[in-house]
Amino acid sequence: MFYVVFELLFWLVVVALPVWIWLDAVAALLAASTYLILHILIQDWKFARFQKWLNSTLLQANPPWSGAWLDVAARIQRQQLLADNSTKLHERRLQDFLLAIQASPNGVILLDGEARIDWCNDTAASHFGLDVKKDRLQHIVHLVRDPLFTRYFAQDNHPSEVLIDGRSTSVSSLRKLSVQLHKYGEGRLLLLSRDVTEVVKAEAMRRDFVANVSHEIRTPLTVLSGFVETLQSVPLDAHETQKYLQLMAIQSDRMQSLVADLLTLSQLEVSQSPNGQDLISLPELVSQVTSEANALTSLLADQLSGQKHELIFAQVPQLFVMGSRTELFSALSNLVSNAIRYTPSGGLVHLTFSQTEDQFTISVKDTGPGIASEHLPRLTERFYRVDQSRSRETGGTGLGLAITKHVMQRHGGELQIQSELGKGSTFNLIFPASRISTQITALDQSINS
Repeated sequence: MFYVVFELLFWLVVVALPVWIWLDAVAALLAASTYLILHILIQDWKFARFQKWLNSTLLQANPPWSGAWLDVAARIQRQQLLADNSTKLHERRLQDFLLAIQASPNGVILLDGEARIDWCNDTAASHFGLDVKKDRLQHIVHLVRDPLFTRYFAQDNHPSEVLIDGRSTSVSSLRKLSVQLHKYGEGRLLLLSRDVTEVVKAEAMRRDFVANVSHEIRTPLTVLSGFVETLQSVPLDAHETQKYLQLMAIQSDRMQSLVADLLTLSQLEVSQSPNGQDLISLPELVSQVTSEANALTSLLADQLSGQKHELIFAQVPQLFVMGSRTELFSALSNLVSNAIRYTPSGGLVHLTFSQTEDQFTISVKDTGPGIASEHLPRLTERFYRVDQSRSRETGGTGLGLAITKHVMQRHGGELQIQSELGKGSTFNLIFPASRISTQITALDQSINS
């Protein structure tokens, strides 16, 4: 501004002073006025051009001016450049922040002052079944129609989280969500959600496990306690005493079997997987299982006064399985013994083998009553039984299939169950081809020697 005033005064003197010297004061005043009017018009035109430049979107272009106007334009350009860089930096930070929230395993929903959805990540959309675009600016209570959430939202304070049902595709895959509201900004709300389905399942399994263990141990303890009380209070002859002691031994064996299975399962869950260096002869393993199966068949036939089961074991291929001998025997033995225990007297238990390029399968098929489809997903849970009375009658602990599943997982394989009511069941131990060998390698021979 000072530069413009100085320039105006300078040129007034330059124009008016010579006129005054050569002519008179009136002519000098007229010349000065004329110049002043022209200068004002020129500056007004320059200002209009400058204002048009300011209103354009291309302030970065250098204006074709000189003097004070170019200086002012340069200053404006520098300020705009700084503002643009600051805006880009904040936008980049905002995008990074949104990407971080988007990648969060937890659901995040930003609500405005009227509890309408302003933004949400994909996790929250999956949790509550929202459409990120269509449901924007919709009231959250209108979309999350859960009575627990409605009551929770209506509270003035939300110091703790609440557990509600999430959006699920089917009844069998119910989802549990933990949600909590947090106030931020001016009347805005932050809604956080966590999928706690597995946590809820684990807690339910823990409660069931404790209840089942307590029940399984309490039953034989009650029997033992009753026998001990009888022996202490009632005079018995030698034959009766021997009979009671034999019954007590059965209950004691039942508790020992339960504790042994619990210890086995616990060890499988916490120990490292087999190193795969041990090669177990499949014929030897099956021979050991066969001996145990024959003994169990005879025992059940005597106890239940029924016919022996028919055991048909196919010819065992001359193969070796890499892994733990104890664990593999436990897995196969559990399947065979379960087939015998749950198949009626005189039924058939068939053991077969099959091999492809990718896998090797050991199948145990029985002619038992079969299992309804709704029970199949839970068969490998601890203590889960389809028929409580039948399993206890035959002496099962309810841990055999859980042990088998863990053994197969530790050996890189899987346990598959196929069953149909009235048509029996088939349990398959599926090993990857990498676990099967046709001969002992030189390294294994040196180890065994």
